[in-house]
Amino acid sequence: MRRLLEQAGERESAANAQDGAWQAAVLYCEASRSGSLEAQYRLGMLYAFGQGVPESRSFAAALFSLAASQGHARANEMLDSIQLTSDALPACVTTTQLPERAPRLVADGSDGSPLIDNYLLSLAPSKRWLVPLATTLSTWYELDPKLVLSVIAVESNFETAARSPKAAAGLMQLIPQTAERFNVRNAHDATQNLRGGMRYLRWLLSYYRGDVTYALAAYNAGEKRVDRFRGVPPFPETRSYVQRVLRLYGSARHAFDETLTAASPLLPSAADARARSR
Repeated sequence: MRRLLEQAGERESAANAQDGAWQAAVLYCEASRSGSLEAQYRLGMLYAFGQGVPESRSFAAALFSLAASQGHARANEMLDSIQLTSDALPACVTTTQLPERAPRLVADGSDGSPLIDNYLLSLAPSKRWLVPLATTLSTWYELDPKLVLSVIAVESNFETAARSPKAAAGLMQLIPQTAERFNVRNAHDATQNLRGGMRYLRWLLSYYRGDVTYALAAYNAGEKRVDRFRGVPPFPETRSYVQRVLRLYGSARHAFDETLTAASPLLPSAADARARSR
């Protein structure tokens, strides 16, 4: 077991970082199946930061929890940091199959397509059924499917069973208050969760008049905080969240239905806008 961990560590420090990290993940999976707490912790770190394998807070949380429950101190510390509870272990830990590879994203989007397209190409086969479901529902709610899919990717990595310490649940991580507000009875039901999350996102886009940055910040931290701070709140989690979704989606504007709700007081009034245009 010790030699297996040493070999994995050598792979992680290889010149080709992503390929080396994936090879390390293969070895960590093998050691994790044999009960190595250190391997479970290290594999959790790879999933937490998307090194070699697709970024998955859900898988990372499950691996940290598994190691921490048997006394691994650093895994317990990471559980506090990751702020998510999950028992969804990656398949490579429960079976002998290889782990997924991390998506090879084009960092500057030079091919002209949103990065979410690249992300979806690397999605596990067991999760791909969610893409046409989310795409279809998006059209019902007059939302760009790529925005919805980008939110799902960052919120849950397409894990229907994802759950946070704040009781946010499912694909679009609905907290109980939001689920109740949009009539979601079972937040872990994929269709119900998507409908609730999309209704909220559509409302936020109306409230912020198509400003995707504000809508995303409010989706993460709540519209009252965005209004109070007059922009993206100064919370590291929220700022990171907004940047990650925008990077995948690639646009800061979205169509909106102004009849859904009055505009946020954060935005200039129509009269103000006309006065500035003179």
